[in-house]
Amino acid sequence: MSSKDEKNLAQVLEKISSMDEPRRSAMRRVHDVVLAAAPTLKPRIWYGMPAYAKSASTPALITLRNDERMNLALTEKAPFRAAGGVDGELMPAAWYFDSVDAATEQRIAEIVRSVVG
Repeated sequence: MSSKDEKNLAQVLEKISSMDEPRRSAMRRVHDVVLAAAPTLKPRIWYGMPAYAKSASTPALITLRNDERMNLALTEKAPFRAAGGVDGELMPAAWYFDSVDAATEQRIAEIVRSVVG
């Protein structure tokens, strides 16, 4: 891991650690799931949010937001596919959550893997 990657990771972990509980624990779990699902992604801060990109110099593909609700979101740089079915041409881009259980972890891992291919 390069020193820039280490610095970026430290900034992401610092951002998460500054959150109040129980959000801090939930976001840390999501961070761990993202990195386990796609170990090649590089954590970084993107517009003030924890985010994950293919390299330290490329745009973020995934962000974690901690506003009124927590969410995992794909940026416009992520490869999008229409949902199909009843959702037609709509493209899923954000998933809100209040807590993280095993099923949520599994779904987040699926989403992350779909982004990195």
